Amino acid sequence: MTAGYSLTNKNPFNPPTRWVGLDNLTSLFSDDDFLKALQNTVVITVIVTLVTNAGGLAIALLLDRRGWLYNALRSVFFVPVVLSAVVVSVIWQAILVDDGLLNSMLSRLGVSHPPGWLSDPSLALYTVSWVIAWQGLGFCVVIYLAGLQGIPRELHEAAAIDGCGPLMRFRHVTWPMLAPAVTINTVMSLIGGFKAYDQIQVLTNGGPGPGTTSTLAFQVIQTAFNGNHVGYASAMAVAMLILVATVSVIALGWLQKREVSA
Repeated sequence: MTAGYSLTNKNPFNPPTRWVGLDNLTSLFSDDDFLKALQNTVVITVIVTLVTNAGGLAIALLLDRRGWLYNALRSVFFVPVVLSAVVVSVIWQAILVDDGLLNSMLSRLGVSHPPGWLSDPSLALYTVSWVIAWQGLGFCVVIYLAGLQGIPRELHEAAAIDGCGPLMRFRHVTWPMLAPAVTINTVMSLIGGFKAYDQIQVLTNGGPGPGTTSTLAFQVIQTAFNGNHVGYASAMAVAMLILVATVSVIALGWLQKREVSA
């Protein structure tokens, strides 16, 4: 239905619906709001993918130990993953607003003008990206832990006997054997970044300022349900689907080649 609507000018409050063909899709390339949302989405996706993978791998390496403490810490890191994105956003909003917990602590430490994490247009996009990455971090940790625990200890022992130090063992044993985990986490992080909506809606509502933190998913919802331009919003959704599918297929193909070579 969305694909069909994208070829029309459908507006439930302004009938009749007319066929416009590909006009909606071609109009996207000259739509400043859509292009800004696309730029923001790319920035968020890059940050989320890098932070969750680098942070997840680092934490997984630290937690790859035996003992009740490490088991408890694994559960702690995974808790944000099972929480609703809205709940997580509300919690972070209470922390990051101008008079929130973080700025109150900074003021007590002597910072005279704490940053406007959500109100400063130059910071808001990166703040939202951090919240999204924070929630997805636990998923990457679990996947990397599973990959680490699947590496035969004999390989590390053989490398140690050959004189390899910790860094050499990570480079030549651990990292190649984690190739499947890297594939899963990278593709899932890419998809999660591209479809970011809940955190944007709760934390900034696309602001501060016009479209400062607006994403593709946010723009689709705003256009369809606030502007009632269902046909045009459907074209945005189709473009978003094509973009996500293309990026995911390219990333999956490249990473799977790395698995074979590893």
